[in-house]
Amino acid sequence: MARSPMIRLADFLPYRLSVASNSVSRRIAGIYEERFRLSVPEWRLVAILAEAERATPLVVARLAEMDKISVSRAAKGLIARGLVRALAHPTDRRSHFLQLTDSGWSLYEEVAPLALELQDELLASFTADEVAELKRLLVKIQAAAGATAPDREARSPAIFPLAESSDA
Repeated sequence: MARSPMIRLADFLPYRLSVASNSVSRRIAGIYEERFRLSVPEWRLVAILAEAERATPLVVARLAEMDKISVSRAAKGLIARGLVRALAHPTDRRSHFLQLTDSGWSLYEEVAPLALELQDELLASFTADEVAELKRLLVKIQAAAGATAPDREARSPAIFPLAESSDA
């Protein structure tokens, strides 16, 4: 019986992407948790709401590629801390909108510059062309992987730049 071809993890793209993502997330999580008592899902929710101004939990889940339970837990924690508010949905009683409070905006304005600094550190050895190419290739990988497209409520390039723009 012939053996199946072996996967060399160093050459297996899904593995490499996962490891790289986990490394970056761990580094970011340290900053968010230590200084701001934020989990990575909570920060993703805050960042999405800062860009979208308001969104339903379903839209947040799609934009962040997170499951609904993670979004719900993040939202509950942020609501309890007074950083996010839930607003009634005008046409769907089963849903609601999430929106940053003034305190949530203040937190975002503290965290965002640190997130951008970390991004700059991670990309410091890249040329501008390499950064643009990396972003372009990530969009292609995400599309090839069948990443879910956000529904119409969240199709704005400002809200979901990776799916809409190659210069994001």
